Order: sequence, then structure tokens, then C-alpha cells
Amino acid sequence: MRDFVVVGLSHRTAPVEVRERLAVAPTDLQRELREIATDSGLEEVLLISTCNRVELYATSANPLEAARDAKQTLTKRLGDAAGEGVLYQERGIDAVRHVFRVASSLDSLVVGEPQILGQVKDAFDAAKEAGTIGTLLGRCFTQAFATAKRVRNETGIAEGTVSVSSIACELAKKIFGNLEGRQTLLLGAGEMGESAARSLRQTGTNLHIINRSEERAQMLAIACDGRAVPYERLATELSDADVVIASTASPQFILTPQLMKSVVRTRRHRPLFIIDIAVPRDVDPRVGNMDNVFVYDVDDLQQVAEENLAVRAREAALAERIIEDEVESFLSWRRSLELAPTIVALRKRFGQVAEEELRRALPRLGGLGESDRAVLEAMSRSLVNKLLHQPMTELKAGAGEPDGALLIDAVRRLFALSEHETPPEETSTQTSAEANVSQLTAAATGPTGDTK
Repeated sequence: MRDFVVVGLSHRTAPVEVRERLAVAPTDLQRELREIATDSGLEEVLLISTCNRVELYATSANPLEAARDAKQTLTKRLGDAAGEGVLYQERGIDAVRHVFRVASSLDSLVVGEPQILGQVKDAFDAAKEAGTIGTLLGRCFTQAFATAKRVRNETGIAEGTVSVSSIACELAKKIFGNLEGRQTLLLGAGEMGESAARSLRQTGTNLHIINRSEERAQMLAIACDGRAVPYERLATELSDADVVIASTASPQFILTPQLMKSVVRTRRHRPLFIIDIAVPRDVDPRVGNMDNVFVYDVDDLQQVAEENLAVRAREAALAERIIEDEVESFLSWRRSLELAPTIVALRKRFGQVAEEELRRALPRLGGLGESDRAVLEAMSRSLVNKLLHQPMTELKAGAGEPDGALLIDAVRRLFALSEHETPPEETSTQTSAEANVSQLTAAATGPTGDTK
């Protein structure tokens, strides 16, 4: 039976300069997925790449081997940055629990932030388009989305400051005490930039927005009472700004020492605070060594995020209970999938024994007519159905329990059922999976144990 594997790194295990080595742009996700699936031979593959994590999810009939292959794939891409403890891995139920926690933003830098769910959904869509997702990952992530919705609706975990962008704005306010009247330059008008702009709108700052697409910058400026500025004026805007929040999707540094050297000269010792929330980073780390320039990246937001989490600790505990409830629901669905091939194999084994014994007995009974043979064959089928009725009823009831896998395994061992029995096609919802099992059970036993 296939099982789940996740291998990756996050803000908990690797600094931003390591995470950005594995970062994959949304437009490149499908290509990366196809390459990984081809190189590793994994059956199902999904890749999540955000500013705080890069994780590879997969299913395999040999999860230990799959975890090793996935880790080798990511280690190769990390190169000399692949130090001890940078990459983590989970298998089986722990991998399922992990994806539920990630989608519900319980494993985020800012617990409760809403962006991660959209990012996970985008990763899911990319895997579907790439053709690297099947029944198991499909069901797992679909239920993860439903779990995240439950967490958001049934707890207050999303209350307060709940995004990396808004945490960046909180940090800017901590630096100045009050941003009213200050000039803030927002570099990038994507999803993160838009979130930052909406947070900055409430501070009274003089907001300027620069983006490669001037049209996008104009739209965001209108929505947030800011001013769109042509990209060609970047150096001038940097000279005038008090705070810069950088959040572009550029694969290269935007703010380089060469650019900033002239900017620092024109500022005449006025301090400039730059908050870089992009991964890969927009700001060359050497810029932070320049006089009166103070650079913060996403890892520097940790302290503000931890203060924010303390307020919502009780809600996070409630969310964890929802996660466990949904994990058990998912495992019950998995056990129902394992039950179907067991029922088929058990029915086949008993039927083969009955047919063989009937074939041996018929020659010794002499000249039986067709009607007599039909009676014996019907009796044989009826015996099989009655003998299987109670065991299959108990098997179906017990399979939904936490130790249901042990019961299924015991039946397979007791009756020497083949480990390679081909299962029926795995269905994509719990309802259809359970219906499939019910049909198999009914076909094997009949409603009262008699031949149908």
C-alpha cells in the first residue's frame, strides 16, 4: 500500500540564504515537478515553495526509499548549504498531519496568516496541471483545504496581525514609533506587496509604489491611497524614503551595493530602514554593512511574530485539536481503501476452496443430472456466503477503528492472502470509498448470509 512522504526545509530549520537556494518561482513549478518526478521515479509529487518553506510531497509503495530519493534530490540542489538538520522528513500519518498543519498556517512564521492556504492551493493546481498528482495526494490536500477552512471558521487564530507583510509593517512602526508623515517605498506590487500596502494604508504614511508593471502599481496605489512611481526613478525614491519594504519576485538582487552607494551619498547620513520580505531576497546582504542603512529580512521578523503568537496561543491549541480530528478522518478513509482488496481476496480464497472441493466430489457421486449439479453448486456458494458473513461484517466495522490496519493485516496473514492483490481503483472521496466496500461486502455475503 502506498504511503506519504514529505521532505523539505523551512524557517525553523534553515535561514533565508539557504531557503532561497531551493525557492521555485510559481511559473516554474510545473517544469520542476516534471523534472523531479522523472529523476526520482516517485509516483505522485507536489512541491510547495514560499518565502518560509520549500517542501516536496510524494507517495510511494516504499516510503523509506522515497524519502531517501527525495532528500537526495533536494540535497543536490542545496549544494554546500545542505548541512545537518537543514532538511527534515516525515512519513505516513506524520506527513499527513504536517500538510494539514501547513495549510492551516499552524507551521507558519506568522501563525494564522491567510496567504499560505492560497500558496498551497496554487501548488496543488500546478501539480494537477503537471500530471504529478493522483488519488492519494489529491485526497490528502483536498482534506487539508477543508481542515484549514474549519480552523479559520471555528477558532480565532486569524485575529490580529496575521501575515508576513503586516508583521513587516509592525516592525516599521516599532522602528519609528509612528509612520504618519514618513515616506515609505513599497518595491513590488504582487500578493505580498498588496498585503503590505493595505497594512501601510492604516498608518498614515506617505506611500510610494514601484513595480515592473506600472499598470499594476497604479491599480494598487489607487486602492491604497498611494502614489505609483516609474521604475526608472528607483534611485531617487530610495534617496527620499524613510522605510523601504521589498517584496518582488525577482531571482536577482534589486538593491545592490553599486546602486546603494550613490543613494547613501545623496541621503547625507539620514538613516534608511529596509525590510526585505522576498525569497529569493531583493536586497544584497552587503547593503546592510553600509553606513546608516539597516536591513531586515524575513528571519528578522521572528521576534515580532512570536509576540503576535502569544496572543493567539489558546486559539492555536483549539486548531491543533481540529487537526487531529481531521487526520483521524483521513486515516479512516485510507483504511477503507485497504479493506476493499482484502474483502476481494478473502472472497476469492474461499470461493476457490469451495470450487475445488466440489470438483473433487462430483465424480464420486455418479450420474447426477444438471438440476442436481445446480443444487450442489448453489449449496456451495451459500456455505461460502454464510461462513464469510460474520467475519466480513466484523472486518468492515473494525476497519474504521484506529487499530483497523492491524485487523486487516491479521486477516491477510491468517488466510495467507496475497500481499500483491490488485486493489480496486481508489476512489477520491470517503463516501465513494465506503460505498465501494459496502458493495463488495454485500456481493460476498448477501444481506442475510444467503446466496443472492
